[in-house]
Amino acid sequence: MSDHSQTIWFDSALLEGGWARDVRFTLRSGVIDEVQIGVARASGEQAHGPALPGMPNLHSHAFQRGMAGLAEVRGPSSDSFWTWREVMYRFLRRLGPEDLQAIAAQAYVEMLEAGFTRVGEFHYLHHDVDGAPFANPAEMAVAIAEAADETGLGLTLLPVFYAHAGFGGVAPTEGQSRFIHDLDGFARLLEASRKAVADLPGAVVGLAPHSLRAVTPEELTALSALAGETPIHIHIAEQTREVEDCVVWSGARPVEWLLGNLQVGERWCLVHATHMTPDETLALARSGAVAGLCPITEANLGDGLFPALEFQNAGGLFGIGSDSNVLIDAAEELRVLEYGQRLARRTRNVLALEAGGSTGADLYRAAAAGGAQALGQPIAGLRKGAPADIVSLDPSHPALAGRSGDVLLDSFVFAGRKDLIDGVWRAGAKLVTNGRHRRRAEIAARYRQVLENVLA
Repeated sequence: MSDHSQTIWFDSALLEGGWARDVRFTLRSGVIDEVQIGVARASGEQAHGPALPGMPNLHSHAFQRGMAGLAEVRGPSSDSFWTWREVMYRFLRRLGPEDLQAIAAQAYVEMLEAGFTRVGEFHYLHHDVDGAPFANPAEMAVAIAEAADETGLGLTLLPVFYAHAGFGGVAPTEGQSRFIHDLDGFARLLEASRKAVADLPGAVVGLAPHSLRAVTPEELTALSALAGETPIHIHIAEQTREVEDCVVWSGARPVEWLLGNLQVGERWCLVHATHMTPDETLALARSGAVAGLCPITEANLGDGLFPALEFQNAGGLFGIGSDSNVLIDAAEELRVLEYGQRLARRTRNVLALEAGGSTGADLYRAAAAGGAQALGQPIAGLRKGAPADIVSLDPSHPALAGRSGDVLLDSFVFAGRKDLIDGVWRAGAKLVTNGRHRRRAEIAARYRQVLENVLA
């Protein structure tokens, strides 16, 4: 975090009330202390093109960045999430804490370069390669915290409780041995995780019951109490088989069961929620919980399409996440979200809020707000008192030629790539300049060495 006062001038900025021209932010101790509109640039002052609030990444499994591209070989039968999962189990068998730190740091560099300024790390890789606990139960969480520290990415750490292989308390498999806890062990992990991030500015620790298939109802009730007022994230209704198994076990669908048995509200994030009935969609929207959407991963795994229009029309909140990190790109997540709806409905501009509205701008604003809520950030955006998490676009990029206001966001989401991003500040520190993270070279070199060893 930058602990001194500085000013930065932008030719325009997306503020709470909309776009403003000639904007100066005064930053102090990593927070926006003052916003001035319609002011001339001072001599020698930092000056940049259009400014956006940084985008929260509400769902990441950082270690999976290292296996990106390794599961794209067709198997002997129909491939699915479940066959992809076996590739993931094989990959993680060789990862130690140093390996995890190197892979997470590379993922976090790419997130910052893509416009993400905070990550919700859904962290379930807890134990050693043989499944034995480390002396420090948060040894792997320390690696995550160190990766966030060296890259500067904001961290909401979500230690995952994972105890079973299926609904009703089925015993875990050998491939899941690095994930497994009982409630007492998880309480120790949670406390150690809080210590692991204690010196990391702005860090938040929540928790994450992995899924209804990995926890029992009794465990889920205990975890909800253990969380207090911190974020709670859970995978839900990602796969049709998951929905079918849940109905066999409980007589209810996953979202239906969760909303009917827990006090689900604003501190909850239901990740994926892909397969819902109209009644479930309406109930989730009314709960105040955030739907955590990961369109690139959901497309890569063949999960299905979230009922985004119905959820939006019911006032539902959503954010975006990079999940498996097969590709890290904030604008691409929004683009795939909208394009999936267009393909399913055979129409255009599905998720624009009203006639004449900008699809890219509406998507960006909604995902930024929903992501902030899901990651425990009550004050967000480009306003006084919010963390100075800022993304600037490159005004010289051809995709932005002649554009201003919301058209900039339409062009960012639909007509460019992440190379439209010029600078990124997190808590007032400039981490990305000319589209490149300040420590990219050294972190990439270490990542390459680790992957060569892991994949040898």
